[in-house]
Amino acid sequence: MSKAIRIIIEKTAGSAPRDAGTQMLVWPDRIAGTIGGGALEWDAMAEARRMLREGRKEHRATIPLGPALGQCCGGSVSLLWEEAEAMTTPAPRPLWIYGAGHVGRAIVNVMDPMPDFEITWVDTAADRFPDTEVTTLVAADPARVVSYAPPEADHLILTYSHELDLALCHAVLRHEFHSAGLIGSATKWARFKGRLAALGHSPAQISRIACPIGDPRLGKHPAAIAVGVASAMIAGHASLTKDRTA
Repeated sequence: MSKAIRIIIEKTAGSAPRDAGTQMLVWPDRIAGTIGGGALEWDAMAEARRMLREGRKEHRATIPLGPALGQCCGGSVSLLWEEAEAMTTPAPRPLWIYGAGHVGRAIVNVMDPMPDFEITWVDTAADRFPDTEVTTLVAADPARVVSYAPPEADHLILTYSHELDLALCHAVLRHEFHSAGLIGSATKWARFKGRLAALGHSPAQISRIACPIGDPRLGKHPAAIAVGVASAMIAGHASLTKDRTA
């Protein structure tokens, strides 16, 4: 494997294009990832390629974005350049999505490029999935595969069947999970809460499932729902939904 230089944002002060921990890799002829910032990234890439030509293995610098680069961010970025073969990133969060319909596809399209999530996409038949690089799982009874999800997984329930949705909610509540969201209306959720209570789940357990999901201010188009759900998940909101009173 050819040598590369890894560029890491170690620290920021004031306004900066990306957060600390952001990384990219630079080879003589290609790059992977981005630290953002336009001129900041361009100059950082140039330094990385000088290091490759000169055989240098490490370099650090703090760049004031305004005085040094004429950028109007107003902050500074401390960078580390180091020889490496790969980026070091935290383990992605497992995201299990049930349903390959319009909303499921829209959410996958938005979430798949995010490096922070690893998607497992579940549906009842292989022909329900589009061509995708995402891990797909065909299950005649999707609720039975919930037990295979990691306990820290996020779950999104978006199937074509209310009975499947209910069975999945029941299965998720019987399993450890980080967050869960169900597509549907307030009326659907009111009925589900009663049925889940009859199945033995407490109000506190049931309230861990967010329904409806997304941001109602964005509308009900699948893409709008996907944007709302993705925004909440990226922000780390376990509720997967915007405050209904906002």
